[in-house]
Amino acid sequence: MNAESVSIRPARREDVAAIVAMLADDHLGSARERVEDPLPASYYEAFARLERDQNIQLVVAESEGRVVGCLQLAILSGLSSQGGLRGLLEDVRVASDCRSRGIGEQLVQWAMTEAKARGCNLVELLTHQTRTDAQRFYKRLGFTASHVGMTVRF
Repeated sequence: MNAESVSIRPARREDVAAIVAMLADDHLGSARERVEDPLPASYYEAFARLERDQNIQLVVAESEGRVVGCLQLAILSGLSSQGGLRGLLEDVRVASDCRSRGIGEQLVQWAMTEAKARGCNLVELLTHQTRTDAQRFYKRLGFTASHVGMTVRF
């Protein structure tokens, strides 16, 4: 499989388990996600909220009927940058056995095109400081390290 055999489409409720499995498939996600059968209801409740929000798009990359990647694009309004819209990428993931095939690049390029079409003047993302492979990937796509992120967990 390669990026040419992948299509990007809106996520559906039946994709939630595959998305959660990808979110859990690394050292950070494995500690915060719960991959169980059945999945906790909180995942489906979150998916329903995402579906209702016209400023958030959760999409999947699919190949031969299998979900092999995902990302969430949020369109944010603000007063900064002369009131311009910005796109925020979240939860960009590719199934571990499908990495290094151009699927992540296809997802991010889709999101940048979509953000521009929706009037955004920039696209931002956050990636954990320990995800050095992801940082190299985003730099290759033209992103620059421009912020210092901080977190408070509740």
